[in-house]
Amino acid sequence: MPILSVFFGIIIRMWHDDHPPPHIHVEYQGFEALINILTGNISEGRLPNKAATLVKEWCLRHQAELLANWERGQHFEPMERIPGADQDD
Repeated sequence: MPILSVFFGIIIRMWHDDHPPPHIHVEYQGFEALINILTGNISEGRLPNKAATLVKEWCLRHQAELLANWERGQHFEPMERIPGADQDD
C-alpha cells in the first residue's frame, strides 16, 4: 500500500483499486483508522482526538490531491506523495 504522506508520526496510505467511498488508511502509535476523503471523518477504526483532528484538517486541505490519487489508484497508476501537515503553511 503506497505511503502518501508522513507527519508527526502519522502515516497516510492508500490502496490501489480500493472499495468506495474514497478514503485513506491512517496509522498512528498503534491506532488505525479509515478516513473519508470527502468529509475528513473517521469511518472505521480509531485515532486519538488530537491526531484525528490533525488528520481531518490535513485531509480537507489536500482533498483535491487525495481524490486525484484515488483516481490514479482505481486505474493502478502510480500515486503522488503529498506534503505533510508539518510542511503546510
